[in-house]
Amino acid sequence: MEYHSFSGECTTASKTVELIHWREPKKSMAAFILSLIVLVSVATLSVISVVSYLLLACLCVTITFRVYKSVIQAIQKSNDGHPFRSQLDRDISVSPELAQQLAEQCRTHLNWFSIQTRRLLLVEDLVDSLKLAAVMWLMTYIGAVFNGVTILILADVIFFTTPLIYQKKKSQIDRHVELLRSNVEKILERLQDRLPGAVRRTKAE
Repeated sequence: MEYHSFSGECTTASKTVELIHWREPKKSMAAFILSLIVLVSVATLSVISVVSYLLLACLCVTITFRVYKSVIQAIQKSNDGHPFRSQLDRDISVSPELAQQLAEQCRTHLNWFSIQTRRLLLVEDLVDSLKLAAVMWLMTYIGAVFNGVTILILADVIFFTTPLIYQKKKSQIDRHVELLRSNVEKILERLQDRLPGAVRRTKAE
């Protein structure tokens, strides 16, 4: 079961990587546009309205196509049957194995999140907890300017555009990131040197 879980995670991760790296431009473009439309709609309308409009649009397409095919079959006197028969006959139920695999993945991620949260909030390592405090402090300013949906829209745009920008400006970006990382490490080293010895040894113990 562990092997299947690992395989499932790898498959999902590889599909996500292919999507954001635009390996298949049509699928990536469709995912980007659809996700952006949904997020912008949620920002301007209620979630109930967005879901209702999406389902209504889907029904308009499927009903129109169903009526169109029925009229064509009546004119041509053919017996092709239901146009969505292949999709209706497809088994989309969740198997017990898949349900157990998903539950195991959720359990693994939940355990990791719980351990990391406890470690950071209870200051197992002072420097890591200070990093979290700095991030949360920055988030208070971001939250004062943007709401949650706006942040999701920005994240969606960054999620799909950053890989393309990185591919074109890889060397320049890597150089600046390395410079930033080295500066942050120097600041953290200076901070650790100024901490009491007992605090610095906490992580090692």
